[in-house]
Amino acid sequence: MSQSFAAVILAAGQGTRMKSALPKVLHEIAGLPMLAHVVRAAQRAGASRIVVVVGHGRELVEKDLASRFGGSVTTALQAEQKGTGHATRCAMEGLAGHDGEIVILAGDVPLLESEAIAALVKSKRDAAKSLAVLTARLPDATGYGRMLRDASGSVVGIREHKDASEAERAITEWNTGVYCVDAPFLRESLAKLDTKNAQGELYLTDVVAMAASTGGAASLEWSAQSVAGVNDRAQLADLERTMRLRLANGLAKSGVTVRDPSTTYVGAEVEVAVDAILEPNVHLRGKTKIGAGARIDTGAVLEDVIVHASANVKPYTVAQKSVIGEAAQVGPFSHLRPDSVLGPDVHIGNFVETKKTTLGRGSKANHLAYLGDGVIGEKVNVGAGTIFCNYDGFQKHTTTLEDGCFIGSDSQLVAPLTIGKNAYVGTGTTVTRSVPEDALAISRVKQENKLGYASRLRERMKALAEAAKREKAEAAAKNG
Repeated sequence: MSQSFAAVILAAGQGTRMKSALPKVLHEIAGLPMLAHVVRAAQRAGASRIVVVVGHGRELVEKDLASRFGGSVTTALQAEQKGTGHATRCAMEGLAGHDGEIVILAGDVPLLESEAIAALVKSKRDAAKSLAVLTARLPDATGYGRMLRDASGSVVGIREHKDASEAERAITEWNTGVYCVDAPFLRESLAKLDTKNAQGELYLTDVVAMAASTGGAASLEWSAQSVAGVNDRAQLADLERTMRLRLANGLAKSGVTVRDPSTTYVGAEVEVAVDAILEPNVHLRGKTKIGAGARIDTGAVLEDVIVHASANVKPYTVAQKSVIGEAAQVGPFSHLRPDSVLGPDVHIGNFVETKKTTLGRGSKANHLAYLGDGVIGEKVNVGAGTIFCNYDGFQKHTTTLEDGCFIGSDSQLVAPLTIGKNAYVGTGTTVTRSVPEDALAISRVKQENKLGYASRLRERMKALAEAAKREKAEAAAKNG
């Protein structure tokens, strides 16, 4: 018999208690659909083939699986919901020719670790049984199938809650719905299932009793928290909290400083290198990568962002699909929109917004600027209030700032244009034509000082205000 194992993931249910148009297994935990967590766990445990049983929302589920896992995961349709045994039957065609073990999982159990799957497979092999089941314990196991054992402690079957007697319902050990079964035995057993039960369904749990009667079934007890399922939004939130703490604590153990794991939100696909620092209320989403020694400060929200080593992302920075260079400083209150690429030692300060703009080594925009569709060289200084006027109502245009140029405060750069190397744009200038290298661009209106005029202006403005006040009083008296 082959030592490889395949996996069947049951994900055809509608999940009516979620009260959602989205299939239950596509609801996210730590930035990934629940189903994706289960697939990843099976892959990491060593599954050679994975078949996901789909039904409700089939098109959406298949599309998501294809986008994440490509051809490494196939699907089988359960057109009618006739129980877990029927769902497993639907998957078997997709595993034709496989004669090793088959691990059966539920698509709504996102906290299940790959270690649990690998341990179950090992437990079955060590026991030399045709089947092994993962179990857990709870003081109140209402709703779960109870594990039935004989006087010697051997597993003899599983009783679903609706079919259980009062004595059986008092049992605290329950079936998690995770199995490892020899493929030939599973095919044979599935063919024998019937619907003689309280729900009129084909119970996969009946396969356990068949195994027990033909040589015995092995079992492995695991943490109840790891095998908790999701039926509604409240349970989804509970598992999200658990996953969040698991991920944050895992980073801390790997050499990352996590100031407050309870308020740190790190997605399942995020990577953080050693000696990075995550302050409270940080959100790292998507495929964000944080380099060694980088600091991500309070309130920062990064999605699909690469932060290189020793960079400092200051409080309340928001960034999407961008790159922050080595030792760069961003924030506080900065916004990096997609395709912003900051080179080493770049400074982006408070209330600066970038979009589809690159900045070379050592360039700075420290205050109140919009830099959109820009190519900025090295050691460029962009003054406060600078705006790249990149959109003409029909097309986006590029602004290029070459190395060493200086852009004075409150400047408007009307693209397309290029500011040449070491050029200087005077404060308050509107630039509509390219500026040559080492040139000064200035477009201010000539200033005029009218001596003694300020007091006369005040008197005129005062008189206008008093007249307006009288008109208002007269109108009120007339209407009263």
